[in-house]
Amino acid sequence: MHIVVCVKQVPDSAQIRVHPVTNTIMRQGVPAIVNPFDLFALEEALRIKDHTGARVTVLTMGPGQAEEALKKCLSFGADETILVTDRVFAGADTLATTYVLASAIRQLHAQHPVDVVFTGKQTIDGDTAQVGPGIAIRLGWQLLTYVSKLRELDADSKRIVVERRAEGGVQVLESKLPCVITMLEGANEMRFADMPGMFRAARHEVQRWDRTLAGIEELSKVGLKGSPTIVAQVFGPKPKAIKAQAIAGDTPRAMADALLDRMFAEHPGLEDALLDHLNHLGAAQ
Repeated sequence: MHIVVCVKQVPDSAQIRVHPVTNTIMRQGVPAIVNPFDLFALEEALRIKDHTGARVTVLTMGPGQAEEALKKCLSFGADETILVTDRVFAGADTLATTYVLASAIRQLHAQHPVDVVFTGKQTIDGDTAQVGPGIAIRLGWQLLTYVSKLRELDADSKRIVVERRAEGGVQVLESKLPCVITMLEGANEMRFADMPGMFRAARHEVQRWDRTLAGIEELSKVGLKGSPTIVAQVFGPKPKAIKAQAIAGDTPRAMADALLDRMFAEHPGLEDALLDHLNHLGAAQ
């Protein structure tokens, strides 16, 4: 069984600043980390490896410094790492990124058939949640998003059963392999790297694939040329100047009445709107 985990090296969002004049993200001096959501995907793949002996390959697209993220994943227990890097990939949006990653996965699939592709639900720098679905569409594989638990996995019959978080509850889905799975946060807990794993990662030489090795056939679909997304503006949220206000009252009911009085005073028309809504609900029943 062969599992591919797609990860991304991202700037630590807790330390990102926005330039006050240009409104662009200031990345200088900001440490890079493995996208936290991707770690849930990696851990799930490693758990399958623990039970089935599956081979786990970690794949990323990015500059040379992304090797550090791949070595981090290797220290946790991954078997192989591949960095897809080429100057023509620079400036890629999610559409161009999925084209490159899907092409690289096809190359891996030809060498050693891939059963499952794992990704995190989204990245903390883009927050689009488009890469996992984009890979599945380009490969023509079944897509399972927001997966919170793997119930069953039968490599012989190429069958998987998962729990998927959905509005109003949990869906139980069954799918044939190969498939693409985006893991939800909190689905598991990332293990710690042990000393042998860290030594192995330090000695490991990450495979580097350029556009040729990744099987890129159309350069018009990668990098800036293949990226129709336009970012009009980036800005940091402004802190609210309103301070908390104390609500006085001797009893909980008195405090609730005081709060309502203040809300209705600050928002004229709110009381009438609520009464109309309640009357509408009563009439519907």
